[in-house]
Amino acid sequence: MSRRVFRGQKKAEIFQEFTIKEDSVGFQVNLTVLLDCLNIFGGSTAPGVSTALRMCYKGYGHPLTLFLEEGGVVTVCKINTQEPEEPVDFDFCSTNVTNKVILQSESLKEAFSELDMTSEVLQITMSPSQPYFRLSTFGNSGNAHYDYPKDSDMMELFRCTKTQTNRYKMSLLKPSTKALALSCKVSVRTDSRGFLSLQYLVRNDDGQICFVEYFCCPDEDVEEE
Repeated sequence: MSRRVFRGQKKAEIFQEFTIKEDSVGFQVNLTVLLDCLNIFGGSTAPGVSTALRMCYKGYGHPLTLFLEEGGVVTVCKINTQEPEEPVDFDFCSTNVTNKVILQSESLKEAFSELDMTSEVLQITMSPSQPYFRLSTFGNSGNAHYDYPKDSDMMELFRCTKTQTNRYKMSLLKPSTKALALSCKVSVRTDSRGFLSLQYLVRNDDGQICFVEYFCCPDEDVEEE
């Protein structure tokens, strides 16, 4: 059974101000509601106008409060919080990584634009020998392959120790393209079980860096022909 999970990593330095009074705080909110608040009250497209955001959480049982300031006007949104669900543990350990490549994000965007997105799966082949790094789809237009030479200008790192070919459900991978669109580099890793890790490096307007990680179980193993 295929499953996926997102994980974001942000350092305190990314924020202009970051204060936390406990070792850790956990809660969950409705993502659609959060995005609606940000888009409706902080989505100005006027040139030279930006929105400042402050988020506050008083503790268990309290809402997440958003203060959005734009042009001297402050909008306050309160979003009910919920008990956090236990995140899926993929047990993806760096010591078990068998293959890893780091690409410029533009090259991966180009590949996705050329592959057949009607395919139910995306097949990823990583190998120390040719084809090195290959993306394949099997859609309405037929089979399509997109190959990356290991010495490609778009390839920043190529470290493959064994040949692996795995398929991942396209429906589970498509949401990760939102992070891909914002990123400048992407790390693609697989472990000995064929589990996939996509780590997107995102740089904000101030040059600060954060990471978005995406994990996915293989849909099925594919024997090399």
